[in-house]
Amino acid sequence: MNVAIIGGGPAGLYLALLLRQAGTDHDVTVFERNRADDTFGWGVVFSDQTLANLRRADAPSHDAIAASFAHWDDIDIHYRGRAITSSGHGFSGIARTRLLSILQDHARAAGAKLRFQTEIGSMGDLAAAGAGAPDVIVGADGLNSTIRLRHTDVFRPTLDVRTAARYIWLGTTLPLDAFTFIFVQNGNGVFQAHAYRFDEDLSTFIVECDDASWRTAGFDRMDADETVAACEALFAPWLDGHRLFANARHQASAPWLNFIRISNERWHDGNVVLLGDAAHTAHFSIGSGTKLAMEDAIVLARELDEAARACPGPLDQACLQPALERYQEERRTEALRLQNAARNSMVWFENVKRYVHLEPEQFAYALLTRSQRVSHENLRLRDRAYLEGVERWFAARARAETASVLPDGADPGRSTVVESAARSGSSPRRETPASAAVPPMFTPFRLRSLRLLNRIVVAPMDMYSAEDGMPDDFHLVHLGTLALGGAGLVFTEMTCVSAEGRISPGCTGMYAEAHAPSWTRIVDFIHRHSPAKLCLQLGHSGRKGSTKLMWEGMDEPLEQGGWDVIGPSPLAWSPHNAVPKTMTRVDMDEVLAQFVRATEMAAGAGFDMLELHCAHGYLLSSFLTPLSNLRTDAYGGPLENRLRYPLEVFRAMRAAWPAALPMSVRISATDWVAGGVDAAEGVEIARAFGVAGADIIHVSAGQTSTEAKPVYGRMFQTPFSDRIRNETGLPTIAVGNITEADQVNSILAAGRADLCALARPHLANPRWTQHAAAELGYAGQWWPVQFTTGRRQLERLIERRREMERAARAELEEGD
Repeated sequence: MNVAIIGGGPAGLYLALLLRQAGTDHDVTVFERNRADDTFGWGVVFSDQTLANLRRADAPSHDAIAASFAHWDDIDIHYRGRAITSSGHGFSGIARTRLLSILQDHARAAGAKLRFQTEIGSMGDLAAAGAGAPDVIVGADGLNSTIRLRHTDVFRPTLDVRTAARYIWLGTTLPLDAFTFIFVQNGNGVFQAHAYRFDEDLSTFIVECDDASWRTAGFDRMDADETVAACEALFAPWLDGHRLFANARHQASAPWLNFIRISNERWHDGNVVLLGDAAHTAHFSIGSGTKLAMEDAIVLARELDEAARACPGPLDQACLQPALERYQEERRTEALRLQNAARNSMVWFENVKRYVHLEPEQFAYALLTRSQRVSHENLRLRDRAYLEGVERWFAARARAETASVLPDGADPGRSTVVESAARSGSSPRRETPASAAVPPMFTPFRLRSLRLLNRIVVAPMDMYSAEDGMPDDFHLVHLGTLALGGAGLVFTEMTCVSAEGRISPGCTGMYAEAHAPSWTRIVDFIHRHSPAKLCLQLGHSGRKGSTKLMWEGMDEPLEQGGWDVIGPSPLAWSPHNAVPKTMTRVDMDEVLAQFVRATEMAAGAGFDMLELHCAHGYLLSSFLTPLSNLRTDAYGGPLENRLRYPLEVFRAMRAAWPAALPMSVRISATDWVAGGVDAAEGVEIARAFGVAGADIIHVSAGQTSTEAKPVYGRMFQTPFSDRIRNETGLPTIAVGNITEADQVNSILAAGRADLCALARPHLANPRWTQHAAAELGYAGQWWPVQFTTGRRQLERLIERRREMERAARAELEEGD
């Protein structure tokens, strides 16, 4: 092959090295616009896992790089006068100039040709530089790639210029012995430093702040020298007399930068292929940009070499294209995974102001887990002592916050409900010492006078199994089984306030006189046999009503026996659904009265908590989103007007509901549609319900429009809960693809939610909470006394499995 690599950064140089080592008949030339020792950064960070990948790809260059490393295991977080350390993270730093020098030397030794101060912007430039007609042209020319620009119509890049925060890449002579985060809050705002050592004498020192803090501090009016001096003064207590300095060659005129997140729909066009930052960027706060680029090079070198060897003649498009497709698919998956993690990290740092109210223990934990790549149990593996300290702190705070709702003289470690359950034949949880490390999901939580045994919630799930709104034996067994499974709070499905307010003929209701006794039977069973609390979710289907049962056709209209639907405006849910009648004031008063009547019936039935459903495109949700509310009266238009009717309903319910018991509101924090409710409006919706008396916000998202384009993934709705909780101060329930105890503990300990709701996991395993406790070795979880032998068998099976895993690891280590 004749390969022309445009860009002499780590990715381009590493690709040249690997290609020449794969086949000495490959003609490889690297063209770099800058000089050999030019660089835009200070240090590069690699994790231990990345180093293992580099060692497998090329041991000699790996060894040379490793010999120049500054290695550390600790992360130090300086916040509110505290220094919190977490160990076991395994990072290494190297000067970027040193890394480039090593790769240049090894690429030359392998026979690659390096051409510096050579600008390549076209095929003509390649010919003029003596490259001939390359079989492959690799765009490794970084963030501002000219190769990407010339193939925009095929690559279809997205350049997300982040304006919420700015950063400056500085260096210092302070020899740090840990990856260090420093946070300063003053009258101008919040400022943070990301700092790490990359050789014996020097450390990278990145200063970052949100745009408002940047302007208030006057950085927008400072030149480079003034900026560096101001940053020195800002972080003087931690610099210990050491100086900061900028990369004078590249940062003299515009030292502050906005991060640009780059992605491409396609990575290759004909014989042109992108590599590294030209294809994707990852925020510096997770230190994975160079890692991604060099691992791209490993895969691209392998695919190109194999294509060249498999081609019966000179490398042609028939041989090249499948290789480039395989490279793109393999690396794009990894790039997206890391870009998603980097996005989470980036957003956290852009919004540090959101978290400065957190206590140091929780703030540090939130920082460490911000990207979702490091989880609760992963931290336990890295640094058990640190994590157990966080768990003790969290448990102590939870006990203090819940003790005030217990009768005088009661033990805050035991609820009176658990004691009464034990007297009625159920097993109380085993006692846990007050000083013990307790997984956050097993700590208590309170809302008004309600005390939950743990933080696990069974999310509301429509069962479509009622007749005429009547809950029956199915619902008794279904909800009773879930309560016996150990969750602290169990939700009913959306229970409708009128026959016409049902989604389908199978939906439960709270509108007929006969409904209340049936619900009372279920409530009494749960209270008699478990410590679980039961929340009734009340709602009205609005324009999404009069549809078939889920398994007959989701959201499909009934063919016979249907009813008229209503909404804020005459907009059908879909072209197949009926156009709703526009609600008049008379209609609004009637529906409000239905919600109040259902509330009074719920109180009489003995429910512990009440939730108003204002999400997922049902009636009250339809008022909140401008996608379905086109009214021109006082109930349409700006958010204040769209909130008016849902708030009227909620206030009337709150007045009818016992003052000692809590109320929740479920909202869609975003519509996932341009022009609809966005995350910022979601915060304001939550805030308005909080002012009206909501005790907790159940944060969901979407399902308000058939045009929605959700961004799915693990815990994909948790960021909305995080934002609402930490911007409004309201407790939240997180929901949305939360499936593992590890995820639950991470969400709770980081302060992203106060409760976690799981739906499908509870359908698969109604004893999810009890099984999670057994897996984590937590003995304090409540089990029904009747199931004691099953509990013991589960614990023995888990221990046996762990013994087998330990033996397998020992055998592998002995073999190594």
